[in-house]
Amino acid sequence: MRFLSFISSVSLVSFSLLFEVSESWAQNVQTDGRTGNSITTAVPFLLIGPDSRAGGMGDAGGATSPDVSSMHWNPAKYAFCERKAGVGLDYSPWLRSLGIQDITLAYLSGYYKIDDQQTLASSIRYFSLGELTFTDNTGQAYGQYSPNEYAIDASYIRKLSEYFSMAIAARFIHSNLGSGNISTIDYNPGSAFACDVAVYYNKDVSLFNTDANVAWGANISNIGTKMQYGTEKNFLPTNLRLSGATTFKFNEANSLSLTLDMNKLLVPTNPIYDDQGNIIVGEDPDKTVPEGIFGSFSDAPGGFKEELQEINFATGLEYWYNDIIALRTGYFYENPYKGNRQYVTLGAGLKYEDLCFDFSYLIPGKQNNPLEKTLRFSLLFNFGRKKS
Repeated sequence: MRFLSFISSVSLVSFSLLFEVSESWAQNVQTDGRTGNSITTAVPFLLIGPDSRAGGMGDAGGATSPDVSSMHWNPAKYAFCERKAGVGLDYSPWLRSLGIQDITLAYLSGYYKIDDQQTLASSIRYFSLGELTFTDNTGQAYGQYSPNEYAIDASYIRKLSEYFSMAIAARFIHSNLGSGNISTIDYNPGSAFACDVAVYYNKDVSLFNTDANVAWGANISNIGTKMQYGTEKNFLPTNLRLSGATTFKFNEANSLSLTLDMNKLLVPTNPIYDDQGNIIVGEDPDKTVPEGIFGSFSDAPGGFKEELQEINFATGLEYWYNDIIALRTGYFYENPYKGNRQYVTLGAGLKYEDLCFDFSYLIPGKQNNPLEKTLRFSLLFNFGRKKS
């Protein structure tokens, strides 16, 4: 029974994370005959954009104006928040188009500005994989289990100049996918520690005779220990995000922002094996964390071309009217050889004094996609007087 418990839990998790590889491997065939080579890691829930604002802009948020949910995208943005403090709650049901009703992501975040130079921020992310009924070999139910994962973050942010800030974040991750015994090996929930290092630049300028703001950011997230469930250790989804954004302020009532994020996982790429399990092309993925990070720029079996394919792009637009109503849209692209996530997003926001409500909607590039009809909701509250 313990064996069945473990297998059932892992099967559910694999199914629920179809958003990471939305197309079948068998359909991802290169001209040289190789099938898709998506990068896999432990705890991919850490890569899910939790908030509706970035969710409405194609999941681009590394260089947009700072908000309460900046911890996920770039914690260094908190240094430029205009309010003393803020808290936010984000909620997203997952895989509703597949008829699954109890897989959800919840995200609670907040920040507090110690002074104009220093800020503290924290967040809690909880990913519920629903309730699973276990059965024995005869199909008789004998118990239920609720797999879940969570992460707790804390960050210190410092403004190093009028336009530039830096942040470091610490993260505790717990993954409870089930327990069991396979071939005398015990499998149990796993835990890991990680950190983020981020920078952000933000400056008001004049572009095309229009008041504007330019910003860029960089964030290396989830640098940490490997996740271990049994004897095998798995890499965390260490990710490099490079971002840029420009906001045009046409007048007191109208502004338009354009943003772009580029992401690349800094973990080993799977090599090509022969029938005996020997590596034909590529490198042995059994590496230390530093080796995995630095080697991730040159270890793809397809060479430089495949390294470029590992970069995904997120771009978005955000329009604000009178700092009350926001309209958003965006597009996310991942190479078909590396997972083939491609979707358009729509979103809107409504701000009333200190309170802001956002929602977003995802439209996949192909029908019968598990991401179809994905909704995200956010409720944000800011404290303290706004800077003049």
